Amino acid sequence: MIKEAVAKSINDQINKEYYSSYLYLAMSAYFEAEGLKGFANWMRVQAKEEADHADKFFDYLNDRGGRVHLGAIEQVPYEFGSVLEVFQQVLAHEEHITESVNNIMDVAISENDHATKSFLQWFVDEQVEEESTVGDIINNLKLIKGDGQGILMMDRELGARTFVQA
Repeated sequence: MIKEAVAKSINDQINKEYYSSYLYLAMSAYFEAEGLKGFANWMRVQAKEEADHADKFFDYLNDRGGRVHLGAIEQVPYEFGSVLEVFQQVLAHEEHITESVNNIMDVAISENDHATKSFLQWFVDEQVEEESTVGDIINNLKLIKGDGQGILMMDRELGARTFVQA
């Protein structure tokens, strides 16, 4: 049976992961409206990934005998700035999620919950990859300085991303 402090932390993370999915879906809709279908696709895939992460936490909590408590998902914005500004927001959000995952790990360590520590290691590694990927996109966006041709090239590149279940 999972300890209450760990279960609470995981329930909070489930909400954050669904919020992340909703946020990236809103960003996808924004890019669609801007005619950037490749960027929209990248965000749509990201939204699916975040929902998949929420499902992993959901299933884990159930497998450990915990109780899932789904709370309301906070309203996400629907207007965003430039492509660069959107990805800077994504990076800030992913850094927030990294901090949250690390906090759950801290709770698991303090509760001596080895199973949860093992489970969370995948998310710790995943967050390193998430931040790195978004950082690379930001660096490329800074290099092209809003140039239309560069944006179109990146749009095509990001349009090739496909969802792969974790």
